[in-house]
Formats: sequence, C-alpha cells, structure tokens
Amino acid sequence: MADHNDLGKEAENLAAEYLLKNEYKILVRNFRFKKNEVDIIAEKDNKIIVIEVKARSTDFFILPQEAVTKSKIKAIVLAANHFMEEFNKNQEVRFDIITILPDKDKKLQITEHIEDAFEAFDAN
Repeated sequence: MADHNDLGKEAENLAAEYLLKNEYKILVRNFRFKKNEVDIIAEKDNKIIVIEVKARSTDFFILPQEAVTKSKIKAIVLAANHFMEEFNKNQEVRFDIITILPDKDKKLQITEHIEDAFEAFDAN
C-alpha cells in the first residue's frame, strides 16, 4: 500500500475518534456510489453530517481544505444524495471538512473542523 493511502487511512481513523468523542454517531465510513466516495457519514442533533477528511503530509504548498475542488464537492454531494435515498433519510444534511496535518514530531493532528464547509465554496 502506498504511503499516501496509509496517511489517508490513519487520518480517517483519527477523524472518526474525534467525532465519536464529540458525540457524533458514525453511520458509515467510506460510503461509495459509483466512482464517488464519502469518507464518513455521521449523525448529530438530528442532522446527517457528511464529512470529507483531508490530510496532507505538509501544508507548504496547499492547505488540506484547498484540495477539496469543485468537482470533488459535486462528487461528495452526489454520493450523499444517494445515501439519503438508499437509507430513506429525510433529515437536514451538513457538509463538513476535517483537516489533518502532522505536528513537529510528525504525529497527525486535527487542525480544523470546518462545519458547513461547502457553503464557503463557490461550487457553481
């Protein structure tokens, strides 16, 4: 397995632990619809929370959240819509990004939890 796959898996595990500690109920991880994937789908306060986990080994060139492109947002929304239909959910949906970077000792840390992240993007 490539190093970036290891980084992604470790980052998703860290994000899942963080969400559980903050009283989110994880419904599914790595939900796939066609070629689209959602890292984590959780529930909190009667809302469905769709979470994109973005990890980078450095933020020298780009911040993790800047890697969520318009096409990635569209893919996540498409997969989330399919999840809502498949599991007959009719709650409000929120899209979050959890960013993860290594600290000075190279230990992964959550750097930011951006709630309603896609509202901050111009996805048109």
